[in-house]
Amino acid sequence: MKLLSPQKEIYEKERFSALQAQRLAQEIAFGPIVFQVSRLMVKWGIFQMLNEHNEGLTLEEITEKSNISKYGVQTLLESSLTIGTIYVKAERFFLAKAGWFLLHDDMARVNMDFNHDVNYLGLFHLEEAILNGKPEGLKVLGNWSTIYEGLSQLPEVAKKSWFAFDHYYSDNSFEQALEIVFNDNPRTLLDVGGNTGRWALQCVKFSPDVKVTIMDLPQQLEMMKKQTASIAGADRIDGYKANLLDHATVFPKGYDVIWMSQFLDCFSEEQVCSILSRAAQSMSPNTKLYIMETFWDRQRFETASYCLAQISLYFTAMANGNSKMYYSEDMAKCITNSGLQIDEIYDSVGLAHSIMQCSLKF
Repeated sequence: MKLLSPQKEIYEKERFSALQAQRLAQEIAFGPIVFQVSRLMVKWGIFQMLNEHNEGLTLEEITEKSNISKYGVQTLLESSLTIGTIYVKAERFFLAKAGWFLLHDDMARVNMDFNHDVNYLGLFHLEEAILNGKPEGLKVLGNWSTIYEGLSQLPEVAKKSWFAFDHYYSDNSFEQALEIVFNDNPRTLLDVGGNTGRWALQCVKFSPDVKVTIMDLPQQLEMMKKQTASIAGADRIDGYKANLLDHATVFPKGYDVIWMSQFLDCFSEEQVCSILSRAAQSMSPNTKLYIMETFWDRQRFETASYCLAQISLYFTAMANGNSKMYYSEDMAKCITNSGLQIDEIYDSVGLAHSIMQCSLKF
């Protein structure tokens, strides 16, 4: 495995002293409890109370303000104290830096809601999912073979958190991505796996000349039509019904750009190679194919690598049972084995994305 900085400096050596490693082992063992305690400290406003009182609050004051029993508040505070999200001084509790980030950092909040509302119960079945190669945890949400078939039917809380998670990561990359994709002023763009049409709408808003076709499952296209109805530029967006898991599904021809954003991570390596091979068959020598993904090994900050490596297990247990947040070298191999070449890689797009610009290999 070839690693770049900062991952190389961190992951190629032992990182912890014996005492730190022992502590980490216990944090892992009690991980579910740590997660739920911290979630409730956010949900019930205790972190917010401490954030608003720089002088700190006593147990009794927090109990009164929260309208939760003294027992409940005390158990949460003592747990949080040992977790490190709060600290105590002269019998008054204060918000620590980690608690501040859980309260104020949008990424932490989005990840926490996603893990609680979408993943938490299903991850109990991670062992089965890995052994069977199927999303065995998905059954806690509904009876589908993959989560993508059931997105429109997810329980409302899970649906809200799923789309908030998906949009948070993609939306932050749109501004830079548009500049890259529209550098040559393409007139036709095929948005593969375009979901609810958020990228397509950004495209028609950015360029008055472009026409966008979203290639996706029929149920996704129905959601897209509802989401884009009556929005300016929507008349330049149409749909192409396709099940990309069906090897007989061909790509429509004649597009200047083929765009795949947060899409290929929904498929196994074998499926990625099949999809890219079929895309290549539809391309002309002038067609550009852009792959935007959050590659865990190309992150500027190691914390992002940590988050992405954990998100991979959502795909294992909940989404489809066989995909992940890819190591960029694995994606590069799929690209070259599909008759394509990588012309350029743009890193640090938005929060955590990279864009691979590809063309036909000659």
